Amino acid sequence: MVRVFLLLLFSSLSLYAVEPPKTEIRAVWLTTVYGLDWPKKAATTAHDTESQKEELLHILDRLEEANFNTVFIQARLRGDLIYRSTIEPFSRVFTGKHNQKPGYDPLQFVIDECHKRRMECHAWFVTFPLGSEQGVRLQGNSSTVKRQPKLVKKHKGEWYLDPGVPETSDYILSLVRELVSSYDVDGIHFDYIRYPEQPQSFPDKSLYSKYGKGVSLADWRRDNINRLMACIYDEVKKMKPWVQVSSSPLGKYNRTERAPNTGWTAYESVFQDPGQWMKEGKQDMIVPMMYYRHDDFFPFVDNWARNSNGRLIVPGLGAYRTDEKEGGWTINDITDQIDYSRYFGGAGCAFFRCEHILENRELYNELKDNYYAHPAQLPPLPWLNKRLPEAPEEVKVERSGDCLRLYWDKPAGEEEALTYTLYYSLTDSIGHSSAKSILATGLRSTEFYLPVKEKEQGYLFGITSSTRYHIESLPSRETYYYLIEHPK
Repeated sequence: MVRVFLLLLFSSLSLYAVEPPKTEIRAVWLTTVYGLDWPKKAATTAHDTESQKEELLHILDRLEEANFNTVFIQARLRGDLIYRSTIEPFSRVFTGKHNQKPGYDPLQFVIDECHKRRMECHAWFVTFPLGSEQGVRLQGNSSTVKRQPKLVKKHKGEWYLDPGVPETSDYILSLVRELVSSYDVDGIHFDYIRYPEQPQSFPDKSLYSKYGKGVSLADWRRDNINRLMACIYDEVKKMKPWVQVSSSPLGKYNRTERAPNTGWTAYESVFQDPGQWMKEGKQDMIVPMMYYRHDDFFPFVDNWARNSNGRLIVPGLGAYRTDEKEGGWTINDITDQIDYSRYFGGAGCAFFRCEHILENRELYNELKDNYYAHPAQLPPLPWLNKRLPEAPEEVKVERSGDCLRLYWDKPAGEEEALTYTLYYSLTDSIGHSSAKSILATGLRSTEFYLPVKEKEQGYLFGITSSTRYHIESLPSRETYYYLIEHPK
């Protein structure tokens, strides 16, 4: 009866024009492995390289148009990378050859272009899988299997880093240090930080005998991943405390009284314990892969929220399921999940994967025109830093052709990097608590050009600053500007 009541309540919320939240994560997974999302084609000429870059710009432009604010870019694929490294080889996806770079740094390019479009960029890091026998063979002597044979195991025809080998944590930490120190990422996002499918036959019994210390095999495996996640979190925060650490565990955390026969779960099936990570404060955000519908979705949102310990829960939605070959879901199946997540504990949503948002015109337009019609700020991270920044004094306005140039000064005394949120109103007051009042957010520069079509219109502008922990200042002094057709 409780579930029926909640679903009826949730359905009634959907019937009305409920204003979207001012603060939420709107993310996509941008997949590079096999060129699924980007790049679609390896570059063998300078023209191909420019085409790759233009392809990425087109993707980000469309995400910006629909007010997305976070991109998880797949930076580590299967023991190969899309950025410069002295540890692992460069992926063949960009040039067709392993360890051959395309004449630009793809990760740096994505970071820069996301930031220009007021979006955060998180490096998506596939943790343990190293690829098939063929994939490893193509990497040659530069592969992790060849360079680190003591750390790897072969299971069901695929190679993996073994979480039970103590030195595996050191190896992964070296990759994390290299990435976070070299790039201005906003977060590092761990995928496949778990044991593989059918783990009963994973060949780690001798290691368990050596290191198990009397605990069950399941608990030992969970402890291996728990320790690694804690070490990663502590290392990242020591280097750059504002860089967010997140992960994408299986969509169902564990078996509960409401869903005792749920099948494949993070805790029981692949030895992930994200609830423990959050309880110990070793995650900033959990993005569970919740590619299910109805009673395989809604109760598990509740379960994640109960175990969040105040951290961000961002359900990962299976946009790919709208494909007829992948389930033929309706658009309402997706939007119902957004609604439920918004009102019952989610801090936003992420979509797998980018192409299934951009190429599904009906879903894309529903997000752009309705669910994400207004920009949204990113949720604050007060457990990392609560400092309230100073606000700029005011927004200055001048006419510039068919635009208004809005500009301001960085607050005096603020030495840290800031982002800015511009508010506006066409009436005599600004509703700072409303998403509809946000003109733009995530601005990294101190100016913004607003296209104007009206011949005469009064505008009220205000601005706030935010730290890299998304802590927002008090509002600035408001600025009134009256636009006339022929300024004197």
